[in-house]
Amino acid sequence: MSGNTFGRVLRLTTYGESHGAGIGGILDGCPAGLPLSEADMQHDLDLRKPGQGPTATTRKESDTVRILSGVFEGRTTGTPIAFHIANENQRSQDYGNLAEVFRPGHADWGFFQKFQGLRDHRGGGRSSGRETAARVAAGAVARLLLATHDIRVDAAAVELGGIAVPPEERELSEAFSRPYYAASAAVVSRWDERVAEARKAGDTLGGIVEIRARNVPPGWGEPAFDKLDACLAHALMGVGAVKGVEVGDGFAAARSTGSANNDPLTPEGFASNHAGGILGGISSGQEIVLRAAVKPIASIAREQRTIDREGRPATVLVGGRHDLSAIPRIVPVLRAMTALTLADALLLQARMAALPEDVLPRPRPAALRDGRW
Repeated sequence: MSGNTFGRVLRLTTYGESHGAGIGGILDGCPAGLPLSEADMQHDLDLRKPGQGPTATTRKESDTVRILSGVFEGRTTGTPIAFHIANENQRSQDYGNLAEVFRPGHADWGFFQKFQGLRDHRGGGRSSGRETAARVAAGAVARLLLATHDIRVDAAAVELGGIAVPPEERELSEAFSRPYYAASAAVVSRWDERVAEARKAGDTLGGIVEIRARNVPPGWGEPAFDKLDACLAHALMGVGAVKGVEVGDGFAAARSTGSANNDPLTPEGFASNHAGGILGGISSGQEIVLRAAVKPIASIAREQRTIDREGRPATVLVGGRHDLSAIPRIVPVLRAMTALTLADALLLQARMAALPEDVLPRPRPAALRDGRW
């Protein structure tokens, strides 16, 4: 199975399944000397772990992380950072009825087709959202690396069940102290009511998460296939349940005009930020603004139509313990993936800056620029 490694310079490889012995990862490419402890990773993991809040699964996991290599006397050594998170509260018997049928909206059908009929039906195996814990642990390292350059990544839920926080009311920096990791405290009571309605109906909810990165310097990103916004979209779309990504005004830009959508430059800086901090695939120095659309959890408390492994009609009632919404637990995951992408871009840019002068291209003579040669 390929596709388990993310990044170019800062490279994360994750492993494990929902009902296996545990999950974890290897983060390679982190520079030596960065202060790092298990507590740094644990802080972020505690924001994502199951069993918290009104939308959460009843599965209880401590998500206790253990760093196995790459850290000595409290600092990174420059060698691969390996870490492991044990699974402690599996109830695999809850999934016994899913071995022969496919759950609508899940990865079951795709895994069955790709891997010649072999799949782990216990909680989705590798496709489970539990895999994202490894991303959050690695993202904590990326955030520490970005902090050495005064770069901060914030994230918050801005919509749940069709109820949105107006853009002018969004405040992301304190979101993790609020229920649902909401972008505003004023929306929480309305979200509580919407969640109660969905639970009573045996249904689930989707939402939207906004991510903002401050103090990213201009010039990051490669101007063709590795545009910074393309890399960020790849990172966010690689998280299960994410079905769309916007940068800046996103789809609203399609309904705008050039005169309204352009961001004028002034001696004091940009006059607006419709582009979301990225122009031509390269960071502009403005705040990077992203939004991710998160679909409703596919495991609903209703009987659904499906087929079995032989293609015969069947019905399925999904058991087990599931979130009512990926929000809020997906919020720290999307922050982590954004941080990993930006930390990777930082290290790639640093490599370019470190090239000796005789390797770097030099400015062309004025005569050649003017076309006189």
